[in-house]
This record gives sequence, C-alpha cells and structure tokens, in this order.
Amino acid sequence: MNLNPGDGHVMDYTTGWTERSFIGTYKEALTKDYLNRAIWGHPVSYIALVRHQAGEVDAVKVFRFKESARSMLSRFQDMDPGRDVVTEGGPLQESISRNAQNMEHDPVFSVGGDLGFNWNNDDNGHRIVLTGGVIASKSENSDKSRGFGNDLWCNPRTGVTFGGGAYGHEISNQVRSELFWQGTDNGSRYSRGAPVYGNYAIYVSEDADSFPEPGYKLELKVRVQSTGFILQEL
Repeated sequence: MNLNPGDGHVMDYTTGWTERSFIGTYKEALTKDYLNRAIWGHPVSYIALVRHQAGEVDAVKVFRFKESARSMLSRFQDMDPGRDVVTEGGPLQESISRNAQNMEHDPVFSVGGDLGFNWNNDDNGHRIVLTGGVIASKSENSDKSRGFGNDLWCNPRTGVTFGGGAYGHEISNQVRSELFWQGTDNGSRYSRGAPVYGNYAIYVSEDADSFPEPGYKLELKVRVQSTGFILQEL
C-alpha cells in the first residue's frame, strides 16, 4: 500500500482497507494512493512502514506480527472488537535520514510502541496507530487518536461511515491541537489543507526482518538479501 495524503483520493477508515480490490496503478504506485489486492490477501509475517520522498526512503520502521501467516486483508477485516495490538517487541529496525524534515510530529517516527490495527473509541476509527502515540482509551468519547486511515464519525466495528466521509482523513500527526492532519485528502468538515510530510508506503514480507536504509530508491518489490518485501504481485 502507498498513502499520499494530497493526491485527491481519501483512504480513510472506510475506504479500501477491508476490500480485496485494486486501488491505483503500478505506474503511480509510489506517487499516489495504491493497494495491490493480491498482496493484501497474501499471508505475511513482517511489515515495514516507510516514509519516502518521490520514492527515496526518508525513514523506515520494521515490525514482526504476533500472528504469522495472516494476510493484511484478514487483519483489517477483524474489526470487532478491534483495538488489536498486532506486533510485539517494538520495531526490529528504525532508520531515519539525517535530512528528514517534519519529524517532531510524524505519525510513525515521532513516537514508539507497537502497531495497533482497527483502533476505535466510541464513533472513531483508525486503521493503524502506534501504541506510544496519541490514542484514546476504549471508553473515551474524544477525537484525539492519531494514525493512518481515520474517520471521526463512523461505526468502527462494521466499517460504515455515518457522515458520508465528511469526518474522514488519510493521515494524521501526533499532536492534540488543530491541524492534526496532513494534506488535503480529508472530508468536507476539514476547513483547510495542511503540510504533507511525504508518502507513506506499507511493505509486507513472509520472512524479511530488515529493510534498506534511508536514501534507497524504492521499487514495488524490494529485495533484502535472499528475501524481500513486496508491494506488487510476484
């Protein structure tokens, strides 16, 4: 998957994550929103979250899933009860470029912890959060959680929006105040756009526990020694 919060397509909580459908194109896979349905349904054990600038790696974190050999599709379809911490032990690798900008509030690289999928509280849903970041408790009626794939007015256990996506946004930042979102890929209730820190790519693998360092030029399939992370069909 690739997330670009300023390309005009909104990957909020209710769009794409639980469907075995293709989003985007191979040609624009690293510049616009992209999801490969074959890989989304393929069993994987490792995940890399990669921030990049025009395909050049800015920062990367690699995690090991608690449950191996499950697909991303099945993990995101598992919404009820949700709030599932899917990795353990924190990142196996964390690499950040010396030249990386806007790191103070980056949704992935400004905080620690493991990955939480289908995070919810009340009528708020967030597809990916970091457990060390800004997140609401289960019973809390607030809009403070920050992550990828967000909708602040939906049924997070069914994936149905109440506001026609008006309160959805693709990527948020680790801040509690206004302008907690990136870019313009947001619902109609967001008053204005905000800065974009980069594209965020999600690579997955069956057995690769490391990823190329910052400065690496991404391709859809990334080879790491004899194994690799994949964003496209093999």
